[in-house]
Amino acid sequence: MRRPSTTVGILAVTQIVSWGSLYYAFTILAPGIRRDLGLAPEVVFGAFSWALLVAGLAATPVGILLDRYGGRAIMAGGSFLCFLGLAWLGRCTGAVSYYAAWTLVGLAMALTLYEAAFATIQRQLDSGARQAMSTLTLFGGFASTLFWPLTAWLQASHGWRDTYLLYGIVQLAVCMPLHLGLGASAPAVTRAGPARGHTLAEAVRHPAFWTLALAFAANTCVFSALAVHLITLFERLGQARETAVLLAALIGPMQVAGRVGEMAFARHTAPQTVGKVTFALLPAGLAVIALGGAQAWAVAAFCVLYGLSNGILTILRGSLPRALFGRDHYGAIAGAMAGPALLSKAAGPLIAAALLGRADGPALLLAALLAMSLASLAFYLRAVAPDKTFDKHPA
Repeated sequence: MRRPSTTVGILAVTQIVSWGSLYYAFTILAPGIRRDLGLAPEVVFGAFSWALLVAGLAATPVGILLDRYGGRAIMAGGSFLCFLGLAWLGRCTGAVSYYAAWTLVGLAMALTLYEAAFATIQRQLDSGARQAMSTLTLFGGFASTLFWPLTAWLQASHGWRDTYLLYGIVQLAVCMPLHLGLGASAPAVTRAGPARGHTLAEAVRHPAFWTLALAFAANTCVFSALAVHLITLFERLGQARETAVLLAALIGPMQVAGRVGEMAFARHTAPQTVGKVTFALLPAGLAVIALGGAQAWAVAAFCVLYGLSNGILTILRGSLPRALFGRDHYGAIAGAMAGPALLSKAAGPLIAAALLGRADGPALLLAALLAMSLASLAFYLRAVAPDKTFDKHPA
């Protein structure tokens, strides 16, 4: 087995680059794409949602491939697909080629982002996988911090087309060799007896699988809706734009703080227990802003709770499937569980846009998101309830 620091170091670099180029850059480049291609905003942003849908649909088969072949070959292939998709995106001329490019990018997301990295860690490391995933997400949290200003500078200097082409070349020249340097994973071992992990077929027959998948899906829908429309929501609630941006800037550091706190204080606590607090933070934050959204303190409190919850949830997406269903078929099970969440991630911004278009949009959106977050908490508590029985697996 490779040293944990080597595996985490390689994946930390590739996750920052992949999240930055595949996900965060779009926020900065979208206005230029819209102007250059002459497409309606819903067409431009709809393609990004389509890419997330493709990633969700591909999550399970990609997980199966990761279980069978390990992360080196699959993630390296994903980096090559990133190059093709981003290069095509930078040279598209109309809606058809634009959507085709995002289709490739969506598949590349499934092959290179957190779900693939977590499955790789599970195969590369016999022990310490949870700590490695926590460390990885800590580094990954800097993707937006680095790539938003970098992308803005590149767009101003070279335009959105060359920016995407450059990011594609970086995937080919940096991420692909690094992924090939992960080393071969040990073949998956199917154990006999009580320590044997669930197969995908066994996991999906367990009610806890679906309640947990629904919990993640509802939670992700809330986060994705807010990620795109947060500043607009704050302004509609009465905050000045400068104040809204300043308060929203609290979220990033709180995500990092949540991950550091999980590593420092909860590393020996069962993920099921950590999840109870994490899933409860989101409805608590939404309740605060729903009751006092016109007040800056309420918006600030919401941003703190939202950031903490989102930061720790990323770790739980990686650690909970193993804790509940074992290590042997982690990639397939985690991919299947992530599928609904990736689909809801695509739907969230569209739902929020439709609600915010109404005169009573802010209140209606907050009510809908609060209800969804409470449903997410209820699903989660049901999934980890004491009456749910699981085989005991080595962590």
